[in-house]
Amino acid sequence: GLCLLVLRLFIGVHVFLVSCALPDSVLRRFIVRVMCSVLGLFVRQSDPQLRDVNVRVYIANHVTQFDHNVINLLTSCNTPALNGAPGFICWSRGFMELGVTGSRAELVDSLKVYSSHGGNPPLLLFPEEAATNGRAGLLRFSSWPFSILDVVQPVALQVQRPLITVSVADSSWITELLWTFFVPFTVYQVRWMPSVPRRAEELSEDFALRVQELLAVELGVVSTRLTAADKSEHMKRLRHTSLLPFAPGGCQPPAARPRAPSRPTGVAPEDVRITTMAQQVREVLPHVPLEVIRIDLAQTNCVDTTIANLLEGRVAFFPESKEAGTDLPAPSTSQAAAAFGTQGSVAAPSSKPATKQFAKSPVERHLSLQERKRALYDYARR
Repeated sequence: GLCLLVLRLFIGVHVFLVSCALPDSVLRRFIVRVMCSVLGLFVRQSDPQLRDVNVRVYIANHVTQFDHNVINLLTSCNTPALNGAPGFICWSRGFMELGVTGSRAELVDSLKVYSSHGGNPPLLLFPEEAATNGRAGLLRFSSWPFSILDVVQPVALQVQRPLITVSVADSSWITELLWTFFVPFTVYQVRWMPSVPRRAEELSEDFALRVQELLAVELGVVSTRLTAADKSEHMKRLRHTSLLPFAPGGCQPPAARPRAPSRPTGVAPEDVRITTMAQQVREVLPHVPLEVIRIDLAQTNCVDTTIANLLEGRVAFFPESKEAGTDLPAPSTSQAAAAFGTQGSVAAPSSKPATKQFAKSPVERHLSLQERKRALYDYARR
């Protein structure tokens, strides 16, 4: 893989220079397509006779960062740059710069003006606005690509690659390019579908939903209602979860974390981490001995789990009277919980012993219940 990567980097420079030097024509697309096969990019198309030369807007699903380059090897088309700063990188990747940085309405107006000129190549748009792996479902199509013209042609795109996944969420285009050069080959399968006209008085949202359903059926996936914004929010949550300290196995730490002390020389990082976590537990439960906390943390490796074990009585300990702020030995929470569990009922001390028989009068039963509750509260306070 590394040998292929180094070799294909040099060949890729020649492919880029050839694609820039030659004008857009059938000969250029053929030469670049053959050179891309050396880079491991194989492009296949199904039903090319269905491609309508009169259609000015192509609608495709989004799988990789190079979908527009692949389809451009089969037919002349342009994809407007929606994200990223304009410049050499945007141009070298094959995007078309419109100079529009405002709202979607301004973008649609510019694309309408572009499509009105018959000499311009057709537009290739990705209504999902975010790449997926193409195996589960389609993101919800945005409606703005379907408000440009009344006739669009769907293009179903499937990508296969051995050993390594085709698309990774939140991965940059440079990373995807390096992995493409690293693997033996990547196969792009392009299937042309019949053009779809807009129905009478059909809204752009309904038009987009109808084309999305057709593409989903062609690809054999589901048509979801998840948007690109939902994917972006999901990736933010994943990044935030991965950056949380001391959260192995999905354990969520407390909201406020004290700054970890600097590690002394010669101390293992694991010991420093256990010590820091033990201090966090000690702040919540000051009466629990520090050694008991460290032993349980070594097994759970989670602050919240250790606190729960100490509170629910799964870890036995003798409270430290000095830390608890009193000179009298008081039963710990774990011992109280253990006492409740062994007795099978609340055996809280009270000024009046509980009645062993079930009272016949509702008033007596209510008074007995209140008395038991009061005794339980007093015992918990002590």
